[in-house]
Amino acid sequence: MLHTYRKTATIQAERFDGSIKQITRYKVHIVGPTSRGDTSYFLLPTKEGNMKLNVGDYIATGIAREHWAIDQDIFERTYERVD
Repeated sequence: MLHTYRKTATIQAERFDGSIKQITRYKVHIVGPTSRGDTSYFLLPTKEGNMKLNVGDYIATGIAREHWAIDQDIFERTYERVD
């Protein structure tokens, strides 16, 4: 039977701005540009491997201090600030 669940844990998150400070803090990798002329992009190391990260996305930190990227639109529709 299908059930509905709600997450009860809180997370910490901050919007990624591409600054050296955040790149260093989260150990973000800068990739590119490639020889095909692609533009540079960012990779955020996570427990499951690297996630593509765009300026404006949120970097979330869970209860085990793990990090993951969340698209800005999805984050703002899903999470509510509790400060």
